[in-house]
Amino acid sequence: MSASAEWRLPLADLPPGRTATFRLTCGARTLRGFVVNHAGRCHAYVNRCPHLGTPLDLWPNEFLTDDGREIICSTHGALFDPSSGHCTAGPCAGDRLRRLPLRRDGDDVVVACPEP
Repeated sequence: MSASAEWRLPLADLPPGRTATFRLTCGARTLRGFVVNHAGRCHAYVNRCPHLGTPLDLWPNEFLTDDGREIICSTHGALFDPSSGHCTAGPCAGDRLRRLPLRRDGDDVVVACPEP
């Protein structure tokens, strides 16, 4: 998977309760992230736990709890609200995931690099 400053995916490929991973080239660095479609609304985050800085997914593209209601960190089980990125339980309670700019472009969702 090559990285660019913008990533897009047809919304039809991301039904509610699903996630998709991507890489962005933001200046001189590569940023790994994911999009979650939670209850029909998409949200994009950096794939990095605010507690230890580890990726959230132990298995590729596995970000959600078994019931699909929350994002879970595979390292230590912290739980995050999919719509806000707010940590609701675990060692980073009160912190949040870093949100990435996301917009709709026709039938696609588009994620871009954050402002510096």
